Amino acid sequence: MPDTPQQIGASIAEEVFTRRLAARASRATALNAHPNPLSMRVAMAAGGAADFAAASVTRTAGFLVAAGDSWFDYPIHDVLTVLDDDYGYTVESAAHRGDPIESMAYRNGQLDKVARCIDKVKAQGAVPRAVLLSGGGDDIAGNEFGMLLNNATSPIAGWNDAIVDGVLKVRIAEAYRTMLTGIMTYCRKDLGRVVPIVVHGYDYPVPDGRGFLGGWPFPGPWLKPGFDEKLFSDLPKSTELMHGIIDRFNAMVAAVVAESDYAGNVHYVDLRGTLTSDLAGDAYKQSWANELHPTGNGFAAVAKKIADVLAVLP
Repeated sequence: MPDTPQQIGASIAEEVFTRRLAARASRATALNAHPNPLSMRVAMAAGGAADFAAASVTRTAGFLVAAGDSWFDYPIHDVLTVLDDDYGYTVESAAHRGDPIESMAYRNGQLDKVARCIDKVKAQGAVPRAVLLSGGGDDIAGNEFGMLLNNATSPIAGWNDAIVDGVLKVRIAEAYRTMLTGIMTYCRKDLGRVVPIVVHGYDYPVPDGRGFLGGWPFPGPWLKPGFDEKLFSDLPKSTELMHGIIDRFNAMVAAVVAESDYAGNVHYVDLRGTLTSDLAGDAYKQSWANELHPTGNGFAAVAKKIADVLAVLP
């Protein structure tokens, strides 16, 4: 019988922890052999007994570690830059634009980088306030997007429920379980405690054919080519269909978070309605820079929703 996502996630976390122990030992050896290493004293307000007179003080709303996709790794503006600049958090990120959650979750994914980020937080004498996770959009959008749709001229036009459920409820859901378990297991091993994890769904995009900086030779578009392939030429209808799949995506993430393995430790942020998808007068372009990514103001609105959750974490 194949391993469960929880078993796979725990196993990957154990492997990552073993590698980090070896890396720390190697670093310590290098520093011991260094002729003139730099020594620093760091004081954190939570330390209580720290010698503030002799140490530099870092002012921060808290340390965050992030894994994810382009919503956490986008040029100039993204969720993490807003949390840093506008809310005072100190963020260490393993996020990489274009990564599907399936790539993040399994061996050689983002958990090794998350572990390295946690080391950087520990070097400040702190533990992460939370781990942020963004993922799943790249598992749906892109070259294979059209496979999710039945042809517009067929009697079963619209989403192919069997394929959509297979992608959302099996492939992406299993990757989420693996990633969440991996993060939780690693934090218990390395920090001796559970660190809250904050995940989010996505808002309703408009498949209007706009890519990054307009598209080719830059990335995108990611949605309209799939609709064109299946002969959906009406933007209001395509936008309505996107509402449906985004609702199903959010329902899947919320259901995983509510499972007993994660309930109480993983917190889901529903972003639907944060950005507008109103086509009238191209109003949606105030929120969406292209088919998949918010504008600077859009990212600010998304980051506020996440910051509101961070502010009330136990």
